[in-house]
Amino acid sequence: MSSNRPAVIMPDSSVQPPTLLSQSPAAPAVPGFLASRGSHGRLALAGLGILATVTVALGAARVGALPNSVGIQGDSVVIAAAGDLVCGTGTPANIPCQELATADVVRKLKPNALLLLGDLQYEAGSLADFQSYYEAAFGEFKSISYPVPGNHEYFTPGAAGYFDYFNGVGVDSGRAGHRGRGYYSFNLGAWHIVALNSNCIEIRNCNGRSAQAAWLRADLASNKAKCTLAFSHSPRFSSGQHGNDELLRDLWQIMYDAGVDVVLSGHDHHYERFFRQDAGGRIDEKRGMRAFIVGTGGKGLARIARPRTNSEVQYNSAIGVLTMVLKADSYSWQFVESIGDPLDEKGEGKCHD
Repeated sequence: MSSNRPAVIMPDSSVQPPTLLSQSPAAPAVPGFLASRGSHGRLALAGLGILATVTVALGAARVGALPNSVGIQGDSVVIAAAGDLVCGTGTPANIPCQELATADVVRKLKPNALLLLGDLQYEAGSLADFQSYYEAAFGEFKSISYPVPGNHEYFTPGAAGYFDYFNGVGVDSGRAGHRGRGYYSFNLGAWHIVALNSNCIEIRNCNGRSAQAAWLRADLASNKAKCTLAFSHSPRFSSGQHGNDELLRDLWQIMYDAGVDVVLSGHDHHYERFFRQDAGGRIDEKRGMRAFIVGTGGKGLARIARPRTNSEVQYNSAIGVLTMVLKADSYSWQFVESIGDPLDEKGEGKCHD
């Protein structure tokens, strides 16, 4: 899809792009659980005994009309999540662009909500590219989409193309939150969901004294839900080429102190799951947060650079999405590949008491 897209000159950025694999993942052959590491660090597994064989419900569900609250029938909701999605102007011709296959998986899952984990429109997140490329792939899901901006969105100053697309041209607040902030929260069934902006330089810091940190403390203090999920573009911990992000330590500490259960992110172009951890990366099965990286939304895959402590699964042989069933006091998850080797990666967890 990228060979006929014109080049774009990238502005200076403190975030260096990962080296993406030029070979597209092969189409799935037979289902199975891969248990060996290939030359690209394709898979690492630990603690397999805790994985449950939960069947994730994939049926259709009703979606509420308001962007800050999704009404659900019954005691569970289905979400899909992925980041690093759509190729666009300037995407190198040798990068496999599989966003349409990812969109097809979302279409089949019929989720109540689609959490978009940043870097939604490459290479610079312009409104023209959102309208030309992103809309063609994921526009049909806009009414159930909850986005956060990635670093590529800010290659257009102020992430203007991103906010114009999701909020409306020139509109300050909408589905993507307020311009200049990009963080917001909403309720989804019995869960509280927090969208964070991990572009710390662009929004003038993410430390404990930042505006986002103050907002996050207040938001979580007023949260009455038993279960909470947060999502951002950059991960706090990652075995990928971008590695750990120390700028997110304070936000993670705030979430840990408030009892957040699950954190989703993208940025590194692979799938990864961690043991429950605190903000310093120490295992805490009682109060820790379970983190997932789902940078597998369509624009290529990247090598595993350095397997991190407490990482349970690292996988870079398939494009796909994470789907979760969020229940009143628990959740289950499954990675669903669209193109590539199959991965029997699913499980369940309980929310903090």
